[in-house]
Amino acid sequence: MVLKVFFPQCCNRADSGLLVGRWISGHDSAVVLAVIHYPFIPGQVKQYVQQMKAQSGGELSVLGSWSLPKDGQEGMESFLRDLSTIFPQERWLQINRELGKTGFTCQVLQRDQNGKVIQRETKKKVEGGDEEEQEEEKVIFVHYEQKKVMFSQLHPVENGVLDPKTDPPSELRQMFQSVAGSAPLFFLDRYDDGPLKSTHWQSDGREASILVELLKQASVPLCMLLSWLLSIWTWISSARIFSLFPLRFLSSKLSTCVQLSYRTEHMRTLSSAKPAAGHTHFIRKANMVVSFLVDVSLGMLLIWWLYRDDHISMLANTLVPAADHVAKELEELLQWLMGAPAGLKMNRALDQVLGRFFLYHIHLWISYIHLMSPFIEGILWYGGLSACFGLTFALSLLSDMVALLTFHIYCFYVYGARLYCLKIYGLASLWRLFRGKKWNVLRQRVDSCSYDLDQLFIGTLLFTVLLFLLPTTALYYLVFTLLRLVVVLFQGVIHLSVDFINSFPLFAVGLRLTRSHRLAEGVKFRVLCEEPGTALHLLMEINPLKCSTVVQNYRTPTYSCYPKDSWAALIKKLFVGELIYPWRHKTTKTD
Repeated sequence: MVLKVFFPQCCNRADSGLLVGRWISGHDSAVVLAVIHYPFIPGQVKQYVQQMKAQSGGELSVLGSWSLPKDGQEGMESFLRDLSTIFPQERWLQINRELGKTGFTCQVLQRDQNGKVIQRETKKKVEGGDEEEQEEEKVIFVHYEQKKVMFSQLHPVENGVLDPKTDPPSELRQMFQSVAGSAPLFFLDRYDDGPLKSTHWQSDGREASILVELLKQASVPLCMLLSWLLSIWTWISSARIFSLFPLRFLSSKLSTCVQLSYRTEHMRTLSSAKPAAGHTHFIRKANMVVSFLVDVSLGMLLIWWLYRDDHISMLANTLVPAADHVAKELEELLQWLMGAPAGLKMNRALDQVLGRFFLYHIHLWISYIHLMSPFIEGILWYGGLSACFGLTFALSLLSDMVALLTFHIYCFYVYGARLYCLKIYGLASLWRLFRGKKWNVLRQRVDSCSYDLDQLFIGTLLFTVLLFLLPTTALYYLVFTLLRLVVVLFQGVIHLSVDFINSFPLFAVGLRLTRSHRLAEGVKFRVLCEEPGTALHLLMEINPLKCSTVVQNYRTPTYSCYPKDSWAALIKKLFVGELIYPWRHKTTKTD
């Protein structure tokens, strides 16, 4: 039988005394949490253990004795052994360390039925003429760094809490929980004037940060201010005028409105008085804080660049000539399509109608741009101030401005796609007519059908007309679809940047890089000491989570800006002329 004793490294050179810890239920293991030094009064030790058990809410007891002989303490080992009668336990660990040796020796004392303490020794039993040797209980010491285990979180974590009924905790997880749940035990410092002195990871004084304490004190009025501002914003946004169809539709389509609602939800989560429900929720709230601070910092850098050396005027003076240049290139493209593009012979009548229709839209767009040109610099000047709320607001506003400036390209794409889709579905329906089939709307399937001669004649004429007009329509649809995809690609890059800033777990990744033990994936063991006459000593080291796993587990849920269709579905939509909407919606929230 093997007994595992998890022993903190900070107690290797502690003065002789009592071992305080707990036995791991369901396993033959013990976790040592601290060593209470001699001299002490047993009654005070019992009272202290009961007090710590009530504060921590877990099992806590005196596991045994620890002996490190010094000058003038020759009878300390026998004295500590006799304490097993004062602190009755089923098993009493008597750990001794000799000077000059690295390893420990351990004796396990047990109580018999009469309550008398006995030591298990090697015995021989004779059964049927065969001798069976019953060896004494072997002990393995697993040394661990108490500070790292104290602040570490063993993964995976499901909703921050494990259900012991459906998923009983393992021995290692119980060990981590025992150390993490014994924080009240570590409040007793070496330099306190109390009756008991102990050794643990905070024996030299509790670690503290003045900055952290100041932030804790300042967070209370800050949360109250945020809650008040959010209540005002919620009251304004809940006004009846914003629930009207045009405003509600625009707020669900514009990226700036979506980002505003996203940040509002974050601020509401951070200003909540409720504590984090678990480790995962705490890390995600910290990610929100760091993401918000980085976002605002980048926004301030953008404002500093925009309003330095009059970059706003330079952008405004460049925007109108760029729009004129794009319109001129579109006119040349339409003139090329109205001729014989790439040597293709088009239907001249339909070609001229479509070309003049699109040219008229371009002239309208140029007039609109020149009408807005006196106000563009003011729009850019006030729009740049939105970066004080964060870089994501400026990028979202840029995406909306690109959508407005390229609205004529979107109109061309919609016109071409609708006309092309109409012809594709018309040809498909007439092709079923030739085969004696029809589409059953109620059953959603193709059924057989008999047609008379007039129906077949009219169907043949329509099929011929649509088939010969299809190349002209398909060419316009192809050109404007490519232009639309260029705009969608640019907006997609902007949305990816916004989602990256919103969802990337900066705090968790920084924690993984600086204090990797805080996010533990598991542990590894290596032999620390194997001296003759002593027990086996292992050193437990923490394996940190992979960076990819950290990003996957702790990324913040965002409103997706990516199409839900696969590449095959996307290509099918492009082939049949169905519209592709790149806008992100408030209702599509992904984790």
